[in-house]
Amino acid sequence: MDPISIALGLAQFVPGLIRWVSGDDQSKAAKVAETAINVAREVTGKDSGEAALAAIKDDPALALALQKAWMVHDLALAREETRQLAEINATMRVEAASTDLYVRRWRPTFGYAVALTWTATMGAVSWAIIAQPVQAPTIITALVNTSPIWGIALGVLGVSVVKRSQDKKNKV
Repeated sequence: MDPISIALGLAQFVPGLIRWVSGDDQSKAAKVAETAINVAREVTGKDSGEAALAAIKDDPALALALQKAWMVHDLALAREETRQLAEINATMRVEAASTDLYVRRWRPTFGYAVALTWTATMGAVSWAIIAQPVQAPTIITALVNTSPIWGIALGVLGVSVVKRSQDKKNKV
């Protein structure tokens, strides 16, 4: 059984655990899952994650001991997350307070660049399809292949627009 599956089994006894082993960052989830399994093995005295999970399922006292033991690790994870968020917020504050116009205006600059590039791409694709209708399937296939790039660019632009809207709302 893989570590994340065992950790998810342990999560029924440790409510806060699911938060740390779910999400997009699989390497972090695997690391936290391994930590949870090690805590469970330490609490139960078993040599494998599966055996520790089975022992905890069978004994409510072990489940309570696991919850108590996990609190130390949960606190450490929360402190690390808080540190990371503080660092991100500090970076954003420096950007917002900067007198350098480029730093303050990188979001609109990026937005204009994406809009200009998008317009040029769609104009070129439209012109190519009208000028060479026989090539339309090939052109559309090529355009589809750019979807990941546009997905990232438009995602960054979306976050920038939302964040700028929040910045303006906070100043009012």
